[in-house]
Amino acid sequence: MVESWSICPEDLSWATGARKQGVAADYAGYLKAYENLKTTFNPVKFNPEKWAVAAKDAGMKYLVFTTKHHDGFCLFDTKFTDYKITDTRCLFSSNARSNVTKEIFTAFKKENFWIGAYYSKPDWHSDFYWWKKFPATDRNCNYSIEKHPEQWKKFTEYTHRQIDELLSDYGQIDILWLDGGWVKKKTEDEVKAELNEVYENSRWARNPQSQDINMAELVKKARTKQPRLLVVDRAVAGVHQNYLTPEQHIPDKGLPYPWETCMTMAGSWSYVPNDIYKPADELIQKLVDVVSKGGNYLLNIGPGPDGELDTAAYNRLKEMGNWMKINGEAIYNTRMYQVFGEGENIRYTQSKDGKTKYVFLFSFPDGKLLLKNIAAGKRTTVHLLGSDKKIPVKQTADGTEIIIPAALKGVTDNVWVLKFRDAK
Repeated sequence: MVESWSICPEDLSWATGARKQGVAADYAGYLKAYENLKTTFNPVKFNPEKWAVAAKDAGMKYLVFTTKHHDGFCLFDTKFTDYKITDTRCLFSSNARSNVTKEIFTAFKKENFWIGAYYSKPDWHSDFYWWKKFPATDRNCNYSIEKHPEQWKKFTEYTHRQIDELLSDYGQIDILWLDGGWVKKKTEDEVKAELNEVYENSRWARNPQSQDINMAELVKKARTKQPRLLVVDRAVAGVHQNYLTPEQHIPDKGLPYPWETCMTMAGSWSYVPNDIYKPADELIQKLVDVVSKGGNYLLNIGPGPDGELDTAAYNRLKEMGNWMKINGEAIYNTRMYQVFGEGENIRYTQSKDGKTKYVFLFSFPDGKLLLKNIAAGKRTTVHLLGSDKKIPVKQTADGTEIIIPAALKGVTDNVWVLKFRDAK
């Protein structure tokens, strides 16, 4: 079953496809079967300490965990709904570690991770959002907020209270990562423009209206609990989007403000049996591409129904970690260079003081390497990370010429990094 979206009644191929797999012939039957998964959910191999160690060894520094997605099922012990993992009707509730959010945050804090709490603003299970008095037709609130302000007030209070729980009961939280950008305050003109777009482009049925959950108050209250909190009001331009989160792609030239690419390690955000995981060299190259353009790389891994990660995921993390142990200095605490790269196979970063430059090579050069965007002075030293062997360079009218000894190819399995250091 697709994460959350399969219960969205829009005509989306990637959502409706999951409803055609024999679970139920009709939408109502599918929704009932989906929500009944709560009673059989039992991730008995759940071991967040194993995840945290593997992530740390891979060189990762922060975690963003999905505490609640759009379907409304809470993976924390909230007081405001029984649609949660700790409810007695959930099979896993009898497990001593049933409050998985608490267990995950604790395990990752022990490994010195920054902690991020993902929380979906829309909630397709809550009667305050998809009111059972009316049918749901799309991803939006299914009633007129203008006609029923008291119902929307209940939803706003529900949202504020749950976020207050996350920021009060789970120790230090560094990032509040809010998803569902259609839940936002809109002007009358914005609503009209959205409605015109629906009609003119024959898009899926939508219920455009301002869905104001009072973000200013929410964030103010959040920072009384967590003063250093970063807030990501995703896809909502304004003061509460502290950084941007392009999904499943890397901007061609980076972005002029803080950002991270969020991307799946396999093909799906949730666990899919026999899913295809990206090869380690591709993951490392994407990491380098992101960092060279000034971003962070938020890599998603979906645990299986038993609570364990796929063996392929652990293998990829180990391979990335092996590379980071050699080349991490070119990633951590670096900055964009004057250009992010040359062509498809060369990327740059530099140290904060600008005295050290790093050149990432996606393929090992066969013979002479010519770099057109970096110069080497008389007191510049060059070597390949993972080796102390000094590499001679020659400055020409066409650029910087380098010949890396073929014997150094074995320093790493992929993405070789040259370090240019200007002597004092």
